[in-house]
Amino acid sequence: MSAPLRVVVVEDSILLREGLVRLLEEGGIEVLAAAGDAERLPALVEQHRPDVVLLDIRLPPTHRDEGVRAAVALRRSRPDVGVLLLSQYVESTYASELLASGARGVGYLLKDRVTDLAQLHDAVERVAAGGTVLDPTLVEHLLRARADPLTRLTPREREVLGLMAEGRSNAAIAARLVVSLGAVEKHVTSILGKLGLEESPEAHRRVLAVLRFLDA
Repeated sequence: MSAPLRVVVVEDSILLREGLVRLLEEGGIEVLAAAGDAERLPALVEQHRPDVVLLDIRLPPTHRDEGVRAAVALRRSRPDVGVLLLSQYVESTYASELLASGARGVGYLLKDRVTDLAQLHDAVERVAAGGTVLDPTLVEHLLRARADPLTRLTPREREVLGLMAEGRSNAAIAARLVVSLGAVEKHVTSILGKLGLEESPEAHRRVLAVLRFLDA
């Protein structure tokens, strides 16, 4: 059996923090530590070496962007540690800042989503594996707000791009849309071409497609 995923939780609400710990442990994930502010995060990461850190965007003392700043700093110092941001609201600027700090092992979920054990466990697993996870509500918001750059895409291509932005693989998209893997691959190729994202050994085109939403 593989070792359980190991996480650190940073959330200032005691009730939500305890709820997250319980949900994660019920899903077989080991919670190494839980804190109420971001100041202790560097020390906790150094001490426990988690696979993923879950942290709220708005933390003491100002409850503005302490969590985002802590996440970005962590991505720079420990890029091997996954980061999953939690937010009460859709805040695309913060999602953009997190994605820009590193393309692998990052995620953004609305807090309403974390009450679902299966979805929370799936998000933690994907981030730990180096994937990118975006809340479907955030993706929908971005699709509406950033419509202009997408005018060249067909409705099906926009649907595929939305699922790509959620961090889903081609196989997962095919299963979701009930189409063949080959059909999804053709859509992805067309999307990347229409968005002008050329192949490069230094860039991950799927992530760049998501960033195109955020930066447009």
